[in-house]
Amino acid sequence: MGEGSKVLFSIFGVLDVTGEVVAMWLIVAVLTVLSLLVKSRLKERPGFLQNLLETGVEYLDNFLEGLLGREKSRKYFTFLATLFIFIIVSNYSGLIPGVGLTDYVKAPTSSLSVTAGLGVVTFFFLQISGLRCGVRHYFKRFVSPMFFMLPLLVLDEFVKPASLALRLFGNVFGEETVTEELYGLLPIGAPVVMMVLSILFCALQALVFTMLTSIYLDEVTELE
Repeated sequence: MGEGSKVLFSIFGVLDVTGEVVAMWLIVAVLTVLSLLVKSRLKERPGFLQNLLETGVEYLDNFLEGLLGREKSRKYFTFLATLFIFIIVSNYSGLIPGVGLTDYVKAPTSSLSVTAGLGVVTFFFLQISGLRCGVRHYFKRFVSPMFFMLPLLVLDEFVKPASLALRLFGNVFGEETVTEELYGLLPIGAPVVMMVLSILFCALQALVFTMLTSIYLDEVTELE
């Protein structure tokens, strides 16, 4: 957990629940309900909400297709799109008035435990995707071009998700910390400017995480 994370309560005395975890549960619940509602009300002539969501999905599809190609982007779209949507909504949740300034609800991606969880999920997804391309190919890439590269390439597999988690946590936590300090020093004006800049910053962080994951995915599935 990042600095400043406060344990609100524990589950069975083992799992500590912080404000970031509470926000994560809320975001997952809201996204799930919204997805089910949109799915149940799809129309040939879309309304405003459906049209807005379809436009967003189309832009994301084009973005991933540019990184992976059409076939791969469609195959892995569900995972990558879910990753992007969760991260960007989590990032933007920190812009809601009061979020980040209270211990009860905080942007999930401002907690290292949450971003580390995303890194772990990404790690296993990459390994499983690589194994599906063939066990021989999966292990061969660790000894190419030279066998002595094995330790470095194995280490690199663990460094990739760790760097993704630390980069996302550091940037979001840093942004929230700066905003909170500015709020304490100058309650009017400065925090507003920071929050306006964060609108672009939050989207950029989600894009970077998804883009790097896509690049790593393309590397481990190069035989597809």
